[in-house]
This record gives sequence, structure tokens and C-alpha cells, in this order.
Amino acid sequence: MKLGFIGDIVGKPGRKMVKRYLPQIRKELGLDYVVANYENASHGFGLTPKNANELFNAGIDMMTGGNHTWDKKEIIPLLDSMPLLRPINYPEGVPGRGYAIVEELNLAIVNVMGYFTMPMVQNPFIEANKIVDTLKAEGIENIFIDFHAEATSEKRAMFLMLKERISALAGTHTHVGSDDLVIDEGAGYVTDVGLTGCRDNVIGMKADVPIKRFLTGLPGHFDVPDKCKAILQMVVFKLENGRCADAFKIKAYDDEGWQIVQKARVD
Repeated sequence: MKLGFIGDIVGKPGRKMVKRYLPQIRKELGLDYVVANYENASHGFGLTPKNANELFNAGIDMMTGGNHTWDKKEIIPLLDSMPLLRPINYPEGVPGRGYAIVEELNLAIVNVMGYFTMPMVQNPFIEANKIVDTLKAEGIENIFIDFHAEATSEKRAMFLMLKERISALAGTHTHVGSDDLVIDEGAGYVTDVGLTGCRDNVIGMKADVPIKRFLTGLPGHFDVPDKCKAILQMVVFKLENGRCADAFKIKAYDDEGWQIVQKARVD
């Protein structure tokens, strides 16, 4: 089974790159399932129903969230009816679900959020342990986790804790792709996939407000540019009998086409 994962889709430029390249990538690589992180997909903050449908129509099967899941209130009722996840470690009673099972692929998608600089959530390590044990007990072979976290140490520690029981873990949230794609004892891992959206500013947003904040400490509203140099970043994991047999990173720049830019190291 080939599972594709797109990290944080940021605003209209990110959605345009997904629509431009994902159908082609999916067909040429024969991807069986595609997951993407939606939490910045609608002008950088949250997801609207319109943009959700736009991305699903482009070839995404399931989308994961994070700390901006709740920014567009109109999406909240749809968390129970669309293939949308929110972090599993939000407190009990919060709308939506933190994992989903794709029965025909014997695959589970799990969404977890870290502690450092994030909103109030339950301990991600305890909650991840619980759900992975539950899924294994139910006979789910293939388990993929989107760990939406700021700290690289959290992501690495989570992977090392779970690697014997999961197929792959990919990090999101920082918007900056890391070059540590690896298959470690049969489990795929990358600290951060990196954003899909504008690449010529600050984490996909116009640079003026972040620069002002660094100079003065004053807050401001982040905006996604209408026009920019864009990138699509995606990791493909080949899963066999619950383990990761292969993994590689894909990038597409503007209208230059897509290419495999990194093969996973096997340890």
C-alpha cells in the first residue's frame, strides 16, 4: 500500500499547488490513500466547508488538524460527517474524532498534538500509547500518525516510543521541512514534512507582520499572500504488513513539475 501525506496546506497558494499536482502524482505513483493537514488551508487559519470540498475533490482522502482546527467555526459540525480529524488528545467532549480506520486497507490514521506552545490538551504520549494499543488489539496492521507539534524533541521521542507498534509517523506544524526521513527498524519517520504554499516569505505568510513582531514585540494579523513563489511538499510511505518498506520525499516548485528529492535512509 502506498500512503501519501501532505503537510500543512497554507491558504490559497497551497490549495492551488495541491489541485495542480496531486491528481498527477496520485496517478503516476499509484497512491492508494492520501492524507493532508488542513489546519492552515483557509487563508492560513482553519478550514471552511468550501475549501474542504475543494481539497477532497483534488484527490485527498482524509485530513488532519491541529491547534487551528477550531478557527473557522462553520467546519465544527462537519467534523463528524466529513473525513476530517482533530487531535485525539483534546479533552473528552470536544467535537470530532482523533482517529479513523480505513477498513479496506487495514489502515488507521491518528492525529495527535504536542504540548510545547500549544493549547491545553491531554498528555500526547499517554493518549498516543492508548490509541495505538487499542488499534493493535483490534487487529489494525497499518498505523500512520500525524504528530502536530512545535518541538522536534517531542516528535522524535514520540516516534521512538511507538516505532515498534506503528507503520509511520510524520510531523507537522513548523512549516519547515526537515531532511531526516528515515525507516528505523521498519517504521517510517520525518520530523516535519514542511508546508505546501508560499515559500518566499515567513512560514507561508506575508513577511511584514512577523518582521514587525520581531522588531517591536507588537502583535499583528498574519496574512497569506495572493501571489508568491509556491511549493508542494509530500512524503510517500510504502506500507507492507504493518511496517514501512520504503519512503521518499516529493517536492514541486511553481510550474516546474514534481520530483522525488529524497529517499529514506534505512537504519
